[in-house]
Amino acid sequence: MMSRTCLLVVLLLLIVSTSQFEWNQQFGRETQATPVVLRRKQYSSKREETVKEKIILSQEKKIHKLNERARNLQQQLLECRNQIYVVNVTQ
Repeated sequence: MMSRTCLLVVLLLLIVSTSQFEWNQQFGRETQATPVVLRRKQYSSKREETVKEKIILSQEKKIHKLNERARNLQQQLLECRNQIYVVNVTQ
């Protein structure tokens, strides 16, 4: 009877120790995988920054074009006013 109890205790200790060993191995793999995850996050962050920069550059170009069109329209308005003034003066 005593040997059965001792055998059960030894088996229980063996199971506990092997499960802890497997858990430690899994935890070790996770910590080793962390640099990979960090690299992926850095790559993703760099891609995000690149996309943001491209969007900003595109918006700056559009703003520049809009400013150019506004200047052209102002110039055309001035020319129209001058023509109206000349017509009014000559009449």
